[in-house]
Amino acid sequence: MRFAFFGDVVGRAGRDGLADHLPGLRRRLDLDFVIVNAENAAAGFGITENTARELYEAGADCLTLGNHSWDQKEALTYIVREPRLIRPLNYPVLADCPGRGANLFETRTGRQILVINLLGRVHMDALDDPFAAVDRVLEASPLGQVADAIVVDMHAEATSEKMAMGHFCDGRASLVVGTHTHVPTADCQILPGGTAYQTDAGACADYDSVIGNQKEEPLRRFTTRISQSRYKPAEGPATVCGVFVETNDRTGLALRVEPIRVGGRLSETMPDLAKAKVAAE
Repeated sequence: MRFAFFGDVVGRAGRDGLADHLPGLRRRLDLDFVIVNAENAAAGFGITENTARELYEAGADCLTLGNHSWDQKEALTYIVREPRLIRPLNYPVLADCPGRGANLFETRTGRQILVINLLGRVHMDALDDPFAAVDRVLEASPLGQVADAIVVDMHAEATSEKMAMGHFCDGRASLVVGTHTHVPTADCQILPGGTAYQTDAGACADYDSVIGNQKEEPLRRFTTRISQSRYKPAEGPATVCGVFVETNDRTGLALRVEPIRVGGRLSETMPDLAKAKVAAE
């Protein structure tokens, strides 16, 4: 199976960037499934039905969220009607949180892919233990048996917590990928147990910015400690950042993992399927 995960979509620039590049990427990489983190899609804060629709129309099969899940109040009711929208799994049980923290999807080739969204606890909102939460789901839905592939979106601030989650899920998931910090990391790898891993997928955003936001207000807050306005998404051309994974059809573990960066300001990198085929032969 071949699938791709794209990092946090920030505002209009990120949505337009995906609309411009994702259809071509799906064809070029022969993708069976596409997952997009969309918790910043609506003006940088949360998700709405209209912004979600734009991402589905661009080619996303599933959207994950994070600490801004409920910034747009309509998301609380929209997620109940939309099974393709996944919020963090580890909300407290007593919160009676709407929606799903994990869901099993059928790809265009008829295989099953399980998508799990988690929220970290280090320097983040105080939710339940993400390790215990994901462990229950992985035990109930073994890779290669219930699911042909499993993707874990670890939406977290701390690099250490994301890395720990990768090793915790190693051998039990196809991909563990971090989101939230909006900067693509250079540690794309296959862990010893066969799970693909990258600490942060990066963002689909204008990188002439401060993590996707217009520069003036963040600079003001850093230099004066005074807030004068709300953060606003930067509006220049977006770099679309993500991760490409190819899995073993029998085990569901990763055969290859490579970063994707296209458009905007960052240097382009793209998986070369022809080169990989020659090397395998």
